[in-house]
Amino acid sequence: MAVTTMMPLPRAMLIDMDDTILSAYGRPEIAWNTITAEFADELAPLPPPLVATAVLAFARNFWANAEAAWRLKLAEARHLTVKGGFAALAAAGHRALPDDLAIRLADRFTAYREEEMFVFPGAHDAIDKLKALGVKLALVTNGAADTQRAKVERFELAHRFHHIQIEGEHGFGKPEERAYLHAMEALGVTAKDTWMIGDNLEWEVVTPQRLGIYSIWIDVHGDGLPEGSTVKPDRIIRSLTELLPDRP
Repeated sequence: MAVTTMMPLPRAMLIDMDDTILSAYGRPEIAWNTITAEFADELAPLPPPLVATAVLAFARNFWANAEAAWRLKLAEARHLTVKGGFAALAAAGHRALPDDLAIRLADRFTAYREEEMFVFPGAHDAIDKLKALGVKLALVTNGAADTQRAKVERFELAHRFHHIQIEGEHGFGKPEERAYLHAMEALGVTAKDTWMIGDNLEWEVVTPQRLGIYSIWIDVHGDGLPEGSTVKPDRIIRSLTELLPDRP
């Protein structure tokens, strides 16, 4: 049964974009399996799922340790991670796959992600209602200026927020403390007046909590916190619609 007691809305919310408002990069294993299946003939005799698993494993390790600058070079990073997955397969005794195939596979993955991107159901309406209720809203997203600005325009987000903050345009991003401080300054609020909402536990929970911001983790797929996680979000939701106060 849904909990009917709601906290009062804050003066401001800082909201992430990718996999919070947009279905963008979640469930990469599904995407990689789809793309490797498209290239099955060129990958043979390696089974596409084997290639997908190797690329995904390399990519996850890469992004777990990557410097922030790689977020601004996403296509190049994907070239590197697919080549890395191919190299791991070759090291395990499988057929050596060529670099040109790695680049084409990576570029197709990038195009596929763009094709499949969509606004989560109810997200636009929830944002519009929060704004109408007087909540000051900032979109705070990491990534390259051109890529992220294109999403803002494509999915009609610009007019929905009082402040748009893209890492590639501002020169800093989450989890740098100034990313949150700058957004709050732009809205004219302090941490005690602010909620942060997003899908990344480090970016949207750990650092904001350290600054005194009420931090909400969005778990769209209902997977729950990772096993062994010590992060404790102030609240967990599956949709931005859950932020709205109950209406009779």
